[in-house]
Amino acid sequence: MSTAAASRLDRYLHFPAWMSLAHIAWQLRNQVVRAAWSRRQVTRHQLARAAAAVSARELAFTTVLPPDTAARVPEEASKPLLEAADRLMRGEWETLGMLRTDLERPDWFRDPVSGRRSAQDPYAFRIDHRCEDQVSNLKQVWELSRLQHLTVLATAWFLTHDERYARRVADHLHSWWQENPFLSGVNWISGIELGIRLISLAWIRRLLNDWPGVTNLFERDGLALRQIRWHQQYLAAFPSRRSSAHKHAIAEAAGQLVASCAFPWFRESERWRRKSARLLERELIGNIIPSGISRELASNYQCFIVELGFVAAVEADASGHPLRSATWARLCALADSAAALVDERLRPPCRDDSDEGRGLLLDAPTPNRRISMLALAEALVGRQDWWPRTPANAASSIVGALADRRHQIGGRPSRRPSRFADAGITLLRTNGENEIWCRCDGAPPGCRSIAAHAHADALSVEVRYAGVDILADLGAFCYGEGGPFRRHTHASEIEVLDYGDIVRWTAKHDGCGSLYPSVVHRRSVFLDRASRSIDIIDQIDGGSRDIRLAFRLGPEVRAELEQFCAVLDWPTASTPGTARLELQPGLQWSLHRGEIDPILGWYSHGLGRLAPAAMLLGCGHCATGVPLTTRLEFQVGDLAKLAVSQQAISRTASTASADRAPEILTEAR
Repeated sequence: MSTAAASRLDRYLHFPAWMSLAHIAWQLRNQVVRAAWSRRQVTRHQLARAAAAVSARELAFTTVLPPDTAARVPEEASKPLLEAADRLMRGEWETLGMLRTDLERPDWFRDPVSGRRSAQDPYAFRIDHRCEDQVSNLKQVWELSRLQHLTVLATAWFLTHDERYARRVADHLHSWWQENPFLSGVNWISGIELGIRLISLAWIRRLLNDWPGVTNLFERDGLALRQIRWHQQYLAAFPSRRSSAHKHAIAEAAGQLVASCAFPWFRESERWRRKSARLLERELIGNIIPSGISRELASNYQCFIVELGFVAAVEADASGHPLRSATWARLCALADSAAALVDERLRPPCRDDSDEGRGLLLDAPTPNRRISMLALAEALVGRQDWWPRTPANAASSIVGALADRRHQIGGRPSRRPSRFADAGITLLRTNGENEIWCRCDGAPPGCRSIAAHAHADALSVEVRYAGVDILADLGAFCYGEGGPFRRHTHASEIEVLDYGDIVRWTAKHDGCGSLYPSVVHRRSVFLDRASRSIDIIDQIDGGSRDIRLAFRLGPEVRAELEQFCAVLDWPTASTPGTARLELQPGLQWSLHRGEIDPILGWYSHGLGRLAPAAMLLGCGHCATGVPLTTRLEFQVGDLAKLAVSQQAISRTASTASADRAPEILTEAR
């Protein structure tokens, strides 16, 4: 047995608490099949023979875009796209927070963070992908091999017919196919990567359809045909199931469906299409709860699932094999919930890991993918009146042209929802300018036994002012599974009451039931819309305890601690403001920022990105049934005006005057 297989077996035998017997049986079955498939591995020196063995046949790519599609792309979207394409031509591309400058001739196995190379030649299933000595930073390696930088270049060619872009795409594809023979190296480990790669290949072929060299790049290239078939054979043999499912299964099924519709060139194509369509529909229905929230409860992955589902559904329509109306309705519900959850700057809740996964990239990458996703949904199913306005972009224009019509979905919410009871998510918010947005979490920590990518955040509260993080989730600098953060108990909402000026949310959590005596944590949150304040009331029932109460602030927020009160301001944010955070007396409060030992006071904007951020920590003793009250009051009047004026000063005054602006705020307080 290989080291990698032994490592996996050890994990399955030592985690019975979160792995069911059925799960273990499935994984053991996978190990047997993977061992048997080692005979099918193709090495680099065998590639020429494998490609030559493909029989010469007349193949055609038929699902092409309408002739006027390029003209539909707005100029505001074309300009940043072409700028991104030109940077790519210089070898520049950002992956997961890391700016790469080596993509003129890419190394498909190099981790740009450490500079080390992942395993290229061993049989893929003998590589332990959790061992950094073998794979280095595997997320960085995999990200490039999704080939989404090539869909950007292909879109640039589609809009300009500049030969440089098409030739660079062809060079990179030839390089990837040569360097990654079937089942050799790390790029064959994970099915989700293959599914996304197939979507990229289908759209590269479609966007380059009028380029004279496209048939030699795809239909007449034996290695290209081998690669497209190998990818689909893999997905048919090794589907993700049980704890590995959710977005993995959706991405694999979507990639298989797109490829079997766009490249129906193989004897198995029809079988693959039928099977992947059934699988995709089952996974979308099963993993999107009726309110439209992903059952994984990972808001950052919601865009990913929406894009995968819509792209696959459009491909099925274009090939003459449409998915069921119920599937379109569930995708529409997913888009509606995504539109409802955003704040006034179109930012979603931050309550889970995120690796910035995209189903299809035809635009210049932007930090806020929710805007692009909503534009795509609007093109395919239409927007509701309460949806935020989003501009059309290249993806929504081009995918919308392939769809050629909007699906009419009935039963959609006529007003913006604020509560998703089946997901345990409630939004408390104000109306009008400088929105106070408060996300309250009474949800299970993700889906099924391992909770997937959800954070250990039962009863957490996330607060934003005009889209600026005030009380913040920490984000996801890196992620993994295991340890004390594996969750088996759930929070549950008790009630949500809206009286107009005041709205109250109450929930409880018994995750400390293993203590003796067991305790229950109750939390109530009151939003007073009139006074623009939030009260958070915590209560421990079941016994007196030593506790720690933490409030993590957003990276733009400054804090000054004055015994039982923290004075907050965010003068450099897009919308400056000030607030007072009145803390529970009797606890020993301390302020932390960017500390290492222990690690306190950090915030992550995304995978691989880290910034210091203030954290308020209260330690002490709490008697049973005694409420702990925290009040966050946003300042209005002179202080708020002063904060706004500071932004104007920083833009127009001299450096010396601008440097004195924070002192003015301090004196005013």
